[in-house]
Amino acid sequence: MGILEIQRLTKRFNGLPAVDDVSFAIRPGEILGYVGPNGAGKSTTVKMIIGLLEPSEGRIVYDGRSVLDDLPGFQRRLGYVPEEPNLYPFLSGREYLQLAGRLRGISRAALDRKIEGFLTLFSLWDDRDCPVSSYSKGMRQKILISAALLDNPDVLILDEPLSGLDASTMIAVRELLQGLAAQGRTILYSSHVLDVMEKVCARVLILRKGRVLAYDSIEHLRASLDQPSLEGVFTRVTQEEGKQDLAGRILEAMRR
Repeated sequence: MGILEIQRLTKRFNGLPAVDDVSFAIRPGEILGYVGPNGAGKSTTVKMIIGLLEPSEGRIVYDGRSVLDDLPGFQRRLGYVPEEPNLYPFLSGREYLQLAGRLRGISRAALDRKIEGFLTLFSLWDDRDCPVSSYSKGMRQKILISAALLDNPDVLILDEPLSGLDASTMIAVRELLQGLAAQGRTILYSSHVLDVMEKVCARVLILRKGRVLAYDSIEHLRASLDQPSLEGVFTRVTQEEGKQDLAGRILEAMRR
């Protein structure tokens, strides 16, 4: 397991930067929180790291080597939970995991054991042969998390992984992430759920309009900005104070 380094990463669309000169590093055993307002460039960053988008500039380095030197090799060490649970609707939950496992080259016997274990632990065994089109959003999210963990990855890239999950599963996944970090995994956690991020991440990077506004430990950011929580830090750093009365203005608009 090695360090994941993002070095001056930039992505432009039609000449305009969606991600602009972003750098950070995640060490084995660390969960880095990656947060920003909508449109900040979080998902674009994630797509570059996993190889779905090519950077306009900059490098992605894992274990001292550019991932582009052997992208399939890096992807084999990677587990990814996307923001949107877009699954093949005609496949059952078990069939989707079988497909994901076979693409990873997992042996049939090992794959069957893993699939049974994940479906049972996530309370999906009774629905294993139902098409995923009939699954709730939370059920589809459980399938995506299972698929990301099937091959015991060294690096985890999580884009809103708790979306749609019930409270008990959210707590379980939070504890799972902490356990994976304790085993030395390298984890990037992108989310809008700041209270969960505060519980699982030691460090956080705050992005706005594609640029890094803050990159430090949560503890140091709270102390230096005199804020009691990560939510307060986020509001302060992104200069969102003017939106704090948004609820009041919406209520006023309803009365007009």
